[in-house]
Amino acid sequence: MFFKKREKERATTGKVWSVQDGKVIPVTEVHDEAFSSKVLGDGVAVQPEGGTVLSPVNGKIISVASTFHAYGIQADDGTEILVHIGIDTVKLGGKGFENLVAAGEEVRAGTPLCNVDLPYLRQNGCDTDIIVLLTDPAGCGNPVYYTGITAAAGKTCVIEYSK
Repeated sequence: MFFKKREKERATTGKVWSVQDGKVIPVTEVHDEAFSSKVLGDGVAVQPEGGTVLSPVNGKIISVASTFHAYGIQADDGTEILVHIGIDTVKLGGKGFENLVAAGEEVRAGTPLCNVDLPYLRQNGCDTDIIVLLTDPAGCGNPVYYTGITAAAGKTCVIEYSK
């Protein structure tokens, strides 16, 4: 009796969970060309209702912006996710943000990344959309982006992909 080696590996499905309660919109509707043109990756934006931003995946924090407005996360399957909080928020120099994680830290989906003072951002002319991107969508099969929905933080899947 001969046993054939499995030539095709099973595809794994990855899920990206909402980072905040709020309406989910396509990244193309974000008011910043770097995001809306998908130069930095493809994904969704959440129009937040609350101030705590959660990790969208299980993985490792690979970068934290010095102004705490952006987080790079490598999911357990190797997929890199960018979480960018607000538009033009870098100009605030970290004001309005309370960072809760460090680069190198392991996180679970739902782990708080930071607290954000949304009224402060708005008072300073910043859009509060939270952008969640797959930085290499081509390496994620044909990702599905769930938009036009109201998501619950850590409970609603906003992106599904395969590796």
